Amino acid sequence: MCVVARLRPDPGAVGITAIDKRAVDGSVKIGPYGLYADVQASRKHHGGLDKAVYVYSDEDAAFWSAELGRDLHPGWFGENLRVSGIDPNQARVGDHWRIGDGPDAVELAVTMPRTPCATFARWVGGPHARGWVKRFAEEGRLGAYFRVVKRGTVTAGDPIQVTPLATGSPTMLEVFRS
Repeated sequence: MCVVARLRPDPGAVGITAIDKRAVDGSVKIGPYGLYADVQASRKHHGGLDKAVYVYSDEDAAFWSAELGRDLHPGWFGENLRVSGIDPNQARVGDHWRIGDGPDAVELAVTMPRTPCATFARWVGGPHARGWVKRFAEEGRLGAYFRVVKRGTVTAGDPIQVTPLATGSPTMLEVFRS
C-alpha cells in the first residue's frame, strides 16, 4: 500500500509534522527523495537520500493495533509503503528490494532502521504516548528506511523481490540494538 503525507501542526521544534500519511489509489512515482506528493517536514531527521522510503509491515501494524486497541490504517506509522509477508526488521543493510514488474519497477536498497522520536509519541497520543518511544524501540517492530537505486512507479499489490546482496551485514534490528 502506498501512502503520502498530510501536514499537521505539531508542538515540536519544526512546528508541523508529516507523520499523518494516507493511502493513495493508483500508481505513485518514486524518485531519489521518495514518493512523489509525499513530504517530510524535517529532512534533518526524516527523509533525504538514505531515508527516501520508509517501509512497515502489516504484521507489525496488526500487533500494535491489538496492543493499542484501535485500527492503524496504512500510513499510521508514517510509513510510505505497507508490506505483507516480508519483515523489514530482518532486512539487511545493503539488500535490494525490487517492487513491481517490467521497466517501471522500483529498486530500493536497505539503509537503516527507524528510530522512534517524540513526534511519533505525540502522534500516538492518549495514555499510550507516555513511554511510547521506549516501548516501540524495545518491541523491535521498527520498520526500515531505503535509498532509491532505480526510480519508477509502484502500485498497491505490486510483487516485491528481495535480493540479499549484503550477506553477513546486520539486520535492521541488529543495527538498532547495537
